[in-house]
Amino acid sequence: MSKIGIMGGTFNPIHFGHLFLAENAYEQAGLDKVLFMPSKNPPHKAVTSKVTEAQRVDMIKLAIKDNPHFELSTLELNREGMTYTADTLQVLKEENEDAKYYFIVGTDSLFMMQNWKEPQVVFDLCTVLVAARDNANVDEIHKHMDFLKKNFQAKVLYIEMPMLQIASADIRERIEKKHTVRYYMPTSVIQYITDHRLYSPPQEVPLI
Repeated sequence: MSKIGIMGGTFNPIHFGHLFLAENAYEQAGLDKVLFMPSKNPPHKAVTSKVTEAQRVDMIKLAIKDNPHFELSTLELNREGMTYTADTLQVLKEENEDAKYYFIVGTDSLFMMQNWKEPQVVFDLCTVLVAARDNANVDEIHKHMDFLKKNFQAKVLYIEMPMLQIASADIRERIEKKHTVRYYMPTSVIQYITDHRLYSPPQEVPLI
């Protein structure tokens, strides 16, 4: 039975925080691979800025191209309407019923999962891998993990990793202000943003 991680998000843009979390989840959960799955229309977050789906995909491809156990999945981009995790997991299970899926989240998502569409379906079809972010209280994380286990019979595992304070919104703001984003994301992604003048006024932006 293959063990497949799912790293969802808008990836607008992808950065080292995403890659670091995915790699730690891969290693600690003994995954066979991690799917990077960009969202089309997530119900909880608008895809901001004038960046196309194709450009978000291009940036993901550049960021993961040198990692053999990272793959791009456009499953959610290929579906119309709002994209819900419960629906995505059901499609994945239909396509590969023998696989075991692991949904990788930060603590901001963990604390909201009971309010997602059909949370029981989500917990029935995957194991949740959670890592602390944004100075989240570890005791509160484990308390909420226990809540999900008790009320939904959820399978939730905690990922140990150093905390990286990187957010896509902060990167977009830095670019708008013409501040460097060196060390926030792979150089290839920075070059792509520069070449396509994403997240910024039309004049040249010194990102590196």
